[in-house]
Amino acid sequence: MTTEATIEQATIDWLTDLGYKHQLGTALPQNHNTEVVLKDRLLQFIQQQYPDIPKEIQTLAVSEFTNNAGADLEHRNRSFHLKLTKGIEFAYEDASGKEKAVHMYPIDFTNPENNSFWAVNQFSITGKNKRRPDIIIYINGLPLIVFELKNWYDQNTNVKEAHNQIQHYKKDIPLLFEYNALTIISDGNEAQHGMFSSGMEWFAAWKSINGRDTVQDNDFQMHTLLFGLFPKDRILNYIKNFIFHEDHNGKLIKKGAKYHQFFGVNFAVDAAKKSVRPFGDGRIGVIWHTQGSGKSISMAIYTGILRSLQELKNPTIVIQVDRSDLDRQLYENFVLAKDLVGDVQHADTTNDLRKLLSAGAGGVIFTTIEKFRLKQTTDEALGELEHPILSDRENIIVMADEAHRTQYGLLDGFASNLRKALPKASFIGFTGTPIDSKDADTQEVFGSVIHTYDIKQAVADNATVNIFYEPRLAKLHLWNESIDDEVDEITEGEEDNSNLKWAAIEDAAGSEDRVNKIAKDILNHYTNRTNTLKGKAMVVCMSRRNCVKMYNALTALDGCPEVAVVMTGNISKDPVDWNPHFRTKDATEGIKARFKKEDDPLKIVIVRDMWLTGFDAPCVHTMYVDKIMKGHNLMQAITRTNRVLKDKKNGVIVDYIGIGDNLKTATSKYTGSGGEGKPTIDMEQALELFFNQVEICKAFIPESIDYSDWKRLRDADKVLLVKAALNHVIKYDEDANNYMKAEKTLSSLLSIVKSQTEIQAYAVDVLFAQHVSKALRNAKSVTSSRGEQKERIKELISQSIDSEDIVDVFAMAGIEKPDISILDETFLLGAKNEKDGHALKIELIKNILKDEIKLRLHKNIKKYTSLREELEKVIERYHTNALDSYATIAEMVERAKDLQNEDKRTEELGLSEEELAFYDILAAKKDIIKEEGPIQDIVHAVVKAVKSNLQYDWTKKENAKAAIRLAVKKELRKKVSLAKLNEILEEIMQQAEGQYSDWSA
Repeated sequence: MTTEATIEQATIDWLTDLGYKHQLGTALPQNHNTEVVLKDRLLQFIQQQYPDIPKEIQTLAVSEFTNNAGADLEHRNRSFHLKLTKGIEFAYEDASGKEKAVHMYPIDFTNPENNSFWAVNQFSITGKNKRRPDIIIYINGLPLIVFELKNWYDQNTNVKEAHNQIQHYKKDIPLLFEYNALTIISDGNEAQHGMFSSGMEWFAAWKSINGRDTVQDNDFQMHTLLFGLFPKDRILNYIKNFIFHEDHNGKLIKKGAKYHQFFGVNFAVDAAKKSVRPFGDGRIGVIWHTQGSGKSISMAIYTGILRSLQELKNPTIVIQVDRSDLDRQLYENFVLAKDLVGDVQHADTTNDLRKLLSAGAGGVIFTTIEKFRLKQTTDEALGELEHPILSDRENIIVMADEAHRTQYGLLDGFASNLRKALPKASFIGFTGTPIDSKDADTQEVFGSVIHTYDIKQAVADNATVNIFYEPRLAKLHLWNESIDDEVDEITEGEEDNSNLKWAAIEDAAGSEDRVNKIAKDILNHYTNRTNTLKGKAMVVCMSRRNCVKMYNALTALDGCPEVAVVMTGNISKDPVDWNPHFRTKDATEGIKARFKKEDDPLKIVIVRDMWLTGFDAPCVHTMYVDKIMKGHNLMQAITRTNRVLKDKKNGVIVDYIGIGDNLKTATSKYTGSGGEGKPTIDMEQALELFFNQVEICKAFIPESIDYSDWKRLRDADKVLLVKAALNHVIKYDEDANNYMKAEKTLSSLLSIVKSQTEIQAYAVDVLFAQHVSKALRNAKSVTSSRGEQKERIKELISQSIDSEDIVDVFAMAGIEKPDISILDETFLLGAKNEKDGHALKIELIKNILKDEIKLRLHKNIKKYTSLREELEKVIERYHTNALDSYATIAEMVERAKDLQNEDKRTEELGLSEEELAFYDILAAKKDIIKEEGPIQDIVHAVVKAVKSNLQYDWTKKENAKAAIRLAVKKELRKKVSLAKLNEILEEIMQQAEGQYSDWSA
């Protein structure tokens, strides 16, 4: 039976594994008395650490560190914590009588091994009552951590009882908690950490050992807590930098970081050391910690650590917020965290900000981004054309809160001004919302994602890059329900314990011809990709059999780099020719170590299930998927490619089997896919196009219109300039349309290059062009007739289909496909990471079609009601994964073509568009039509009868409707079976009401 003592011993065993010394409390001389500090151990550390100071000062230091001032326990705990983490300065005279000073710490935070770490159990303390905490962690004789454990298998106890017991200890042996940094409570099943003064709701599990992967449900929480937080360097780092007291008008609240804050901040500190100028390019990175998870505390902790780094030489930290309310809120949080960050200054005005930033090094400055404004023209002075440099120091770090909202306008605006004011500053972004494809330039501005803590409170990897999705083949479609009947049963399918369908798909996926083609495509793609970006690739196959087939096909090709298959093996069942791919555990670890090394010649691994979770190799930038995956497994797999490594800007998922519809949440920058193997944007080419487009736009504006002083002009003067340009361009429709297209192209290019500093010289040209184009659009905007709307929507459908409706997969299936080398801008705007590129396109086509249907519905209720129903069925089937994304797009395209073919029908039938709807009604009932000859003749007569009797507001007048009904009835009386006349008449009236409801004379 597992008892409290068993859990206690397991904890001690793990602490011993971490290098702590186990010490029985009963053997200590302080046992059973009121002493809680092992002063002999503390003195021994001080003598060892500061051997050259007088003995009386060493003894005095022990006394000072163990004499805590404060009116209550919380204040005495704070007093000790400040001495512990900030040290105490002692003055003394050396042997020659010379005055000296030494700053002493009771712990060596820099060199963990210089300290003694004891795990003490069975140690009794006498206070108001005698108590014996389960385990006390002593560091250099100071009781810094208390463990209280309950019996795992006692159904009548739980972790709350352990917390309750701590509250009693505070009353009975309060002296112990003057020194307490951290408290651990556990019932065996749960293990949580927190501050001794905190309520139960503030205790939490430590869910990660490495900061990248969260623990699984079956992990033992105490094990994760100890190996995640209690390695000696980590626990010292936590005690020194991640615990603080907030003073709320005399009431102290002690706080300690949760695991995602600890790891996120530490990763950010490492990134700063590499990225802050002059060590790097000034782009530290981005922290995404979801709202409500203590982002402001993380920022305060991070600030405190940066200020203490010697290599930064007393840096200035600028906290930049995009809204005044957030500015004040964050500022107040920093003031409360004064123990960590020191004094904080707030810039209330633009002049305040300029004065603070022009001063010397050091300090923390709060500001909103709008305070980086230019001074406007006044009666006394001209305005500023650009922001002056306030400081060119390299040890300035700008921390942008909600970074992705305000920092991309490097062409013009406050963000641009900030960069000009602090040209050598480094930048880190903090955000509480996910960074999706709307925030496409986040990495360009701030650098890579350093740490993510999402809304599900699962710690993601310490850094991520965006992921491109490239569908390449679609030989297999799981939606084909007849596949069971079409493929013979494969006996080897039992190796995967799968059903017949899976076995059939595996057999088809593993066909020799298909595997050879994919292998050749993989090698071509990988070769092209590595020409521009060094890195490695993973290939994911449907089965171990297919892994071996892929290995044989790849390695048979000229120019193939070293490849390895990583899979399990069963020598009693598996074919002998698989044997070269079977390895011992140590050999597999060796392969893993090689694959993780960027310069190792092993470049590609082929897997089925192994290494798709919990495997971190930053050099992997491409994954070739030939296995159907979905949900969590799919997301785990594709994130193997999103680790940040030096110049790696993205990961690429190349899909050979149709996982597009399952890939809802992968982040994609579709603007970057400029061709096979080159998914990154060629920025030099983009800049050249941008500069050329600026000149094209300028050519429309006469030289007499001088807008060079645009930035310092008053609004009234700007309006007159725009009006002058507008009057010139709008004279001729062709010029006006060409100008608007030219400006739209310019703005599209701007979205790609706006993070490049070279464009700033063209800021005024772009701003003026955008103003003129907007004014031009407003001037030419009139309410379109229904016919014009119809034509515009038809054109939009055509453009949407032509730009990227079908990808390479259709070409391989023999379906005609258009050129997709350039993606239509319409598909990119408003992209969200909840949908992959195909889902966005389907959604767009769906909306376009719906608009088209809404527009035409009044013309042909019968035809378009059924089309609408079919459309909804297609979408429903897409969302329920009955079709894969490729087939869905193809089906949507067919629906769109149906609409576009309507005009051809009217010509072929010799009918007008308004007559076509009535034709469909009569054609559907041709079996009840008695008159010989074409139905079109009856249609002409019916429509004429309807239109001859229309009047204003006729649908609201029963007598008007009766007149139309009578006229139509007369036309049909001898031509249609009398028994069915009323039925067909009702449909015609319904169509007439829809089609002519807004009729006016």
